[in-house]
Amino acid sequence: MKTWKSHALPQLPGTMGALALHETTAQKVVALPDTGPASMYVCGITPYDATHMGHAATYVAFDLLNRAWRDADRTVSYVQNVTDIDDPLLERATRDGVDWRELAASQTALFHADMEALNVLAPDHYIGAVEAIEWIVPDIEKLLAEGIAYPVMGSDGAPDGDIYFSVEAASAAEKVAGPLAPWWLGQVSGMSQEGMLPVFAERGGDPARPGKRHPLDALLWRVARDGEPSWDGASLGAGRPGWHIECTVIAQRFLPAPFTVQGGGSDLVFPHHEMGAGHAYALSHTPMASHYVHTAMVGLDGEKMSKSLGNLVLVSKLRADGVDPAAIRLTILANHYRSDWFWTQEQLESAQDRLERWRKAAPRAAKGSGKVLLAELRAALSADLDAPRALAAVDEWARTSTVSDASSASERDTALVSDALEALLGIEL
Repeated sequence: MKTWKSHALPQLPGTMGALALHETTAQKVVALPDTGPASMYVCGITPYDATHMGHAATYVAFDLLNRAWRDADRTVSYVQNVTDIDDPLLERATRDGVDWRELAASQTALFHADMEALNVLAPDHYIGAVEAIEWIVPDIEKLLAEGIAYPVMGSDGAPDGDIYFSVEAASAAEKVAGPLAPWWLGQVSGMSQEGMLPVFAERGGDPARPGKRHPLDALLWRVARDGEPSWDGASLGAGRPGWHIECTVIAQRFLPAPFTVQGGGSDLVFPHHEMGAGHAYALSHTPMASHYVHTAMVGLDGEKMSKSLGNLVLVSKLRADGVDPAAIRLTILANHYRSDWFWTQEQLESAQDRLERWRKAAPRAAKGSGKVLLAELRAALSADLDAPRALAAVDEWARTSTVSDASSASERDTALVSDALEALLGIEL
């Protein structure tokens, strides 16, 4: 599947230092490897609605990581999926009386336009669930053959076609910490099984499904139902894949094992990333990722932002209203990626004012100020992607390190400041 277009990154003098990020499984900030190739998988959208601010905040956050790695002269492999077949997509298409494929294509195209406008670097591989089915089927067959997956039995005692992942069969007998430790249920999320059950039901699981061996077993293959699209599943029969196995197979196909960072919103910690890690270890006996990093939630005016509440702030709507995408990005960057926050008109106006101040200051950089600002930006981003600290550094530069007359400014420093903001923060002046 085609992805969006990225702007070329300016080359900056020097390199970023070692990076540290908050690791979900460890529940603390940890140092990342500072040499060799880096790799990242960030879970993509289900394309049944436009890009809202929660989506945008996640992709902007991991865009900072991508930029920081590249500034550290690292080779980066970045993969993202799009879940272009799933129940919410089919339900929305039925509600609106449109073909599900047309809905998926139109919303994916809109997402691409939003990401391009927000200056998010495109992934190296952007893979749809539908195109991954041919890779998913043999992996599910492998899990069946090894007894880690099983068909659910119907009321007549015969298999009904749906295939589930057995969390008990896949879980390691001993819970061992370490970078190459076998998977066990709760390894990623740190949740108890009792705590998992209501979350599992809320986020697409089916703990009360009759015939399952364990309430937390996750769907791998959904047998074809009347009126639903389906694909050839070889020995599995016609059907379509479950959500978690999709990301696992795509990641394992295009990234090393384990890859460096699995990213996404905090609502993906469980069950999505928990189950994905289990699938990956069961398939390869190697962990899915070395590190799990998650972004916080975004609300609107003091309330949770969600499709069900109908209170989404859409990037495309803001752009259509004439809002500068750089101001949208600055609004996001003003909040640390793992702190919950609320979108408000006041925050947007503050970002617009900040952008205007920066653009006025940019041509008036004092001699030597660019190098100092660059060092401050790198220090902020290397410390758990502290974008608010980076923005404060630019504010201080604009206030104290510019000259009154642009004709007396340092051309070299003016160029360096502009290049640093573009390369590290994704802000074009």
